[in-house]
Amino acid sequence: MKISSIAKSIVAGLAAGATAAVTAVQDGNLTTGEGVTIVLAVLGAWGITYAVPNRPTASRQ
Repeated sequence: MKISSIAKSIVAGLAAGATAAVTAVQDGNLTTGEGVTIVLAVLGAWGITYAVPNRPTASRQ
């Protein structure tokens, strides 16, 4: 299965953002600091996941 770096980073960003958002709204209130944390989690996951190359697959002949 071949997954592009962009697709991989989008999924990682969504997962990180969802995790940060669920944690942030546990008290029923979303503050500016929590919003910034959510955005930074998404951007960090996108950047780190996009920068790491996919493992090369063995070619079958």
